[in-house]
Amino acid sequence: MAEAEDRDWQRLDKWLWCARLLKSRSACAALVEAGSIRLNRQPVDKAHARLRPGDVLTLALGGPERGVVKVWRVQALALRRGPPAEARTLYEEIAPG
Repeated sequence: MAEAEDRDWQRLDKWLWCARLLKSRSACAALVEAGSIRLNRQPVDKAHARLRPGDVLTLALGGPERGVVKVWRVQALALRRGPPAEARTLYEEIAPG
């Protein structure tokens, strides 16, 4: 039986949008396609990459001048794009390095 999206896995851009990383899903997709995200230490440039609970995301944010790096462990898949408090339950921030 094929896996069902939003039950076993979720598109990376959709999950980032639900986690409230950026204001629009298209902006999340553009961030992924720009090569600013690693999934389980592997570079990813496809917004449709499959994300599962337990995966680790490395996010390079702010461009080279700011150099903000965040490392998140995916705790859950998103059911909807809720308020910020709900979005924070989707991931656990891990200290980089």
